Amino acid sequence: MKRISILLVAAAIGVAAVCANAATPTTSSPFPASKAPRASQASSIIQSIGIVTVRVDYSSPLVHTSDGTDRRGAIWGKLVPYGPMKNPGFGTCTECPWRAGANENTTFTTSHGITVEGQKLPAGTYGLFMIPDPAEWTVIFNRNHTAWGGFFYDAAEDQLRVKVKPVKAEYHEALTYDFIDRHTDHATLALQWEELSVPIRITVPDSDDLYMASMRQEMQAEPGFDYMNVMAASRFALAHNHPVEALQWAQYAVSQPFVGQENFLTLMNLADAQELNGKTAEATVTREKVFNQATTASAADLHIYARQLLNKKHKEEAIRVWNLNARLHPGVWPVNVGLARASSAAGNYPEALKYAKLAVAQAPDDANRRAVEGAIKKLEAGQDMN
Repeated sequence: MKRISILLVAAAIGVAAVCANAATPTTSSPFPASKAPRASQASSIIQSIGIVTVRVDYSSPLVHTSDGTDRRGAIWGKLVPYGPMKNPGFGTCTECPWRAGANENTTFTTSHGITVEGQKLPAGTYGLFMIPDPAEWTVIFNRNHTAWGGFFYDAAEDQLRVKVKPVKAEYHEALTYDFIDRHTDHATLALQWEELSVPIRITVPDSDDLYMASMRQEMQAEPGFDYMNVMAASRFALAHNHPVEALQWAQYAVSQPFVGQENFLTLMNLADAQELNGKTAEATVTREKVFNQATTASAADLHIYARQLLNKKHKEEAIRVWNLNARLHPGVWPVNVGLARASSAAGNYPEALKYAKLAVAQAPDDANRRAVEGAIKKLEAGQDMN
């Protein structure tokens, strides 16, 4: 009965539309109040930002009420007033922010520490509140996330407050949270309702370090018993300049008992890791092994490896791999492309043009065909296709 009382009080003070949209059951209802249908239905959104998981749980009011009343144009500054709600007549709060939804608290959960609009927010679950304003909103993350609405809100329990700018948006009948911009180290969460959007910028600081910490754990667990997983971890460490782990995992993928496999891919990766660690002589020896293991590699493997070598300014080695690819996989895509690149790198544009024209007919799809056609235009103009 306590929950029913709260709902009735909320309705009585005129905030039922956005603060307490649960239906009050009649005496004939077979369901308790907690199970009764609600006009503002429960919703959730979960988003990965790299290794971090962010979740928002909320109840979603509609622009049109259950009796068909259209509140379009009467949401912001009216139904949802600007500024904090003063003395709602219930609870302990005298300056109450909006719960940014309906019914129970809207909650925001992050699995790891993040920054919100550039300010730190530790991992945890928070009550998400907002103070609307025509020009600038205040977004509040409050440590008390289990209360009903803002009636017991206490600013002393705020973990973080940030300022954001509202923007005009496409019409949304239901209040919705969405991630409108998603990357591996940042994203933008937006509250969207009626014709307004409130974007909140979230960033994962030191995302590479989080990935590395996770992979260190994984390499000691079941994933570490598959050399392909170990090599993938090494490749990530290579790409993000973690030389110690890059070499450790590269060696593991090649020679660890019961796990490692010495093949073209693992040796190629080991050579790259050795080079990153300044072990140039060792990298040269390993690359010689790479050429001896080339029969285990596909034409695409060798072609990609040669391009990586060329990008690192190892022109002679790249040309050597492209020529090796032609001997091992004659006539197969993308061998002719590789020979064109090799000839172009050597400055022999007529020879490169010959192979590029052969490659056009072999292109497996339109994207590759257009790429080769672009290379032909460069070569015809006397330019290096690389």
